[in-house]
Amino acid sequence: MALNENIKIFSGSSNPELTEKICKYLGVPVGEAKIERFPDGEKIIKCEDDVRGRDCFVIQSGCEPVDANLVELLIFLDCLKRASASRVTAVIPYFCYARQDRKDEGRVPITAKLVANLITIAGADRVLTMDLHAAQLQGFFDIPVDHLFAEPVLSKYFKSKKIENLTIVSPDIGNLKRAARYVQHLNGELAIIHKRRVSDREVEAGEIIGTVKGRNILMCDDMISTAATMCTAAKIVKEHGAKKIFIGATHGIFSEGAAQDIADSLIDEVVVTDTIPQKENVKKLKNLKVLTVSEILGEAIKRIHKNESISAMFS
Repeated sequence: MALNENIKIFSGSSNPELTEKICKYLGVPVGEAKIERFPDGEKIIKCEDDVRGRDCFVIQSGCEPVDANLVELLIFLDCLKRASASRVTAVIPYFCYARQDRKDEGRVPITAKLVANLITIAGADRVLTMDLHAAQLQGFFDIPVDHLFAEPVLSKYFKSKKIENLTIVSPDIGNLKRAARYVQHLNGELAIIHKRRVSDREVEAGEIIGTVKGRNILMCDDMISTAATMCTAAKIVKEHGAKKIFIGATHGIFSEGAAQDIADSLIDEVVVTDTIPQKENVKKLKNLKVLTVSEILGEAIKRIHKNESISAMFS
């Protein structure tokens, strides 16, 4: 069958704009579904399209409101499975609860594993996601997981800016591998900042390994949540003689207060992708640039549908 005859792509409530862009790339319409609430607040979803024997994809990010969007995804998966879809893929551009992936103290849950179990039990046959906070989260699932990266999109943008005297700074040790990939693609130098997290919103940055004096700086991470790490790192490199400071991240979460902290910081430009739709106060940031990952996600969906290689996209 042709692509548009056997594939159905549905959008949850979290990011319909991204779904529309993906469907435009694929040349297929967004699947028809009703998402409503009962008077008591319970959500009900009804597919308006026939999905029997079809290859179905549900696009839903785990962004704010996190729990509501997660439950909606689970209901959507169950709906499609009970409607006799041949295969159901949960497309989760931003995977929520990914940071709760271990017991770092006593009497706490491993919520990332719980979410993986819920998605599987709800009826997902496979998961397509982007830039997990920790790559080992793929092992939490007992179904296939396709893990995509937004780095090609971000690298292409920064390469087009032709930044001279570029140093890629890893804002912490854990981000070193990511920074090394940007060094490879952008031909910059590498520097590392040693940091210590004091609390959820406070970070202490220590010494810098590498040269930042007289250099333009690019710092990349998988997400910007409180922006504490990036703002502190920007202050440190500026104190050590850095020129312009650029920030790149896949997921622009921007928790409460983050947008204002960035506006007050020494950062010249912040670049994120549309895995998460931005709030109005974040959109007002003059130094914010949002890139789309719709083509990468769309190409991955097409390859899954045709049983083609996903890893070949990044070779």
